[in-house]
Amino acid sequence: MKLRNLWVAVVLAFVFAAPLCKAQEITVAAAADLQFAFQDVATRFQKDTGKGVKLIFGSSGNFFTQIQNGAPFDVFFSADSDYPKKLEAAGLAEPGTLYPYATGKIVLWVPNESKLDLTQGARVLLDPSIKKIALANSEHAPYGRAAVAAIKHESIYDKVSDKFVLGENISQAASFVASGNADIGIVALSLALAPAMKQKGRYVEISADAYPPLEQAAVILKSSQKKAIARQFLDFVKTPPILELLRSYGFSVPSGSAATP
Repeated sequence: MKLRNLWVAVVLAFVFAAPLCKAQEITVAAAADLQFAFQDVATRFQKDTGKGVKLIFGSSGNFFTQIQNGAPFDVFFSADSDYPKKLEAAGLAEPGTLYPYATGKIVLWVPNESKLDLTQGARVLLDPSIKKIALANSEHAPYGRAAVAAIKHESIYDKVSDKFVLGENISQAASFVASGNADIGIVALSLALAPAMKQKGRYVEISADAYPPLEQAAVILKSSQKKAIARQFLDFVKTPPILELLRSYGFSVPSGSAATP
């Protein structure tokens, strides 16, 4: 009888705890260049606060459209600051929460076994041995637009565009070249520095003069039902340890933006 009562207590505890856990969890739509960095951020946040973060990664343009159509996100971390600004202007963002959290960078990346000479910069894309070039779809991925701009900057776009293999977002583009389905890729520095890719290949940064700045920003959504936790998470991202973490992934972060824990 005692065992039965104990079992019932355990089951009831689980049943009532599940909604409580969900109530303490926010959903964050995050640009794909944050895939590795933000897994670490979310883990630290949960350890420090006991509150969870459900991360959904994808292209910023697609998230922007989804949010306009009522997607149930609490916070949006975009790889293009224009998207959060447009949401703010449309009344879909919580006033005063827009935060320019980082500036991203793009790199040329190849697997370790590649013989391509990356010291040539983007002009290496003209190498006849290259059959496929991975980059994100420029229609909705900011890193894809940056890649196209860098290629056009070298006046070689028309010579190489027929070799493009487009990822839905920058993370998918990186997976194409990392898996050998492309010979070279233009990917986010933050992905190239992640352990999963760092050990598999080598990269060279593309000059920041070759493409418009990848200014990234976050905003809390007006529709969020968990604004208090969302604000707590956004403030957490502004703390010195997290700013340092973002730097370690190659991001430039705004100076003087650190908040106290």
